[in-house]
Amino acid sequence: MPLRVVGVSALAALTLTACGGEKTPASSSTGNAPAATLTIWADDQRSAALKPFAEAFGKANHVDVQVQAVSKDLQTVYVTAAQSGKGPDIVVGAHDWIGNLVQNGTIDPIQLPDSQKSGFADVAMKAVTFNGQVYGVPYAIENLALIRNTDLAPNAPASIEDLVAAGKALKDAGKVSNIMSLQVGTNGDAYHIYPLFASAGGYLFGTKANGDYDPADLGVGKPASVEAFKKIAALGEKGSGALTRSVNSDNAIPTFTGGKTPFLISGPWAVADIKKAGIKYDITPIPAFAGGKPAQPFVGVQAFYVASKGRSKALANEFITNYLTKPELQVALYQANPRPPALNAAMEQVKGSDPDIEKWLAAGKGGAVLPAIPAMAAVWDPFGKAESAIVGGADVNTTLTGASKTITDAINK
Repeated sequence: MPLRVVGVSALAALTLTACGGEKTPASSSTGNAPAATLTIWADDQRSAALKPFAEAFGKANHVDVQVQAVSKDLQTVYVTAAQSGKGPDIVVGAHDWIGNLVQNGTIDPIQLPDSQKSGFADVAMKAVTFNGQVYGVPYAIENLALIRNTDLAPNAPASIEDLVAAGKALKDAGKVSNIMSLQVGTNGDAYHIYPLFASAGGYLFGTKANGDYDPADLGVGKPASVEAFKKIAALGEKGSGALTRSVNSDNAIPTFTGGKTPFLISGPWAVADIKKAGIKYDITPIPAFAGGKPAQPFVGVQAFYVASKGRSKALANEFITNYLTKPELQVALYQANPRPPALNAAMEQVKGSDPDIEKWLAAGKGGAVLPAIPAMAAVWDPFGKAESAIVGGADVNTTLTGASKTITDAINK
């Protein structure tokens, strides 16, 4: 999704002080040369948003802040570089990276006092907490919802069955070409199918007594998950055709913005393109299967992490714990990439001007925190490929049994 870069002028007035009003270590230096260097890695989109306020931090504190974009496979590139001591001081990424980053010894826990923790949404703090320790400072919350073209579908469907019926009627009338748009593609997409999978009774991992995900309890091949995928199969290419492999990550949003479907299941990143296309839209929770469980989307959090082998760890901690936690900066990040802020004070500032915020939060209410355990890395590819095959008409039992074995073998390596 293209980003609108925040102007430096909106942030230049912000200055940084440590707790108790003391200046940061770098700000006590004199002379023209920066006292230290702070390197931040992010993906292309977030690096563009970060640069203005990183520059403001540097100017205010006599620090050379370098924001570097990593175009592909940021998590993998970061782990490799960090383990060799060639990584950044801070990395920005999704909270479900945490288990892998901790397992590889590449990020440090951070110390946030209770007064700061209480300023964030509960789900955001839960997401960045792993094995009882906080590993990141969250700045955005995201989840899937049903986005509806209100010219084509003025009323929100009460169930998936109602959605399919409404979409099919429009398709039969020649008004659209697709019943709905939910990205599948040739490799599937576990993240996007999960709400329907959960509504039909499926699950990925069970939970322990303390609520943490249990990697020993894999649900993919269990009877409940098999039955769930039978319902998903009925939506596939040999069923109603609501789900098709021809809809993928590249064309799911354009299918909606082009008026080819009344329904899109996607996240906040889709809104800019929808507005640009002039589509009248509404955002509501993803409907469940009739008589099923709620369609529970994954709730993800974007966060900043301190590299365990960074050269400027004190500055890195200062930046993310005492600078990133300012409402003004979280608002600036929201303005650059409109996703609900994780900081409550920032949320209060932006929700009055953006009616979509409350709708995204309502759609994510009761959602499942995206698993951050290392075992989750073994799930994405086999589960996605199983989904794609089943949508295409493959046998559910055989396909899920194979996926479950692949995942289990990978977890037990």
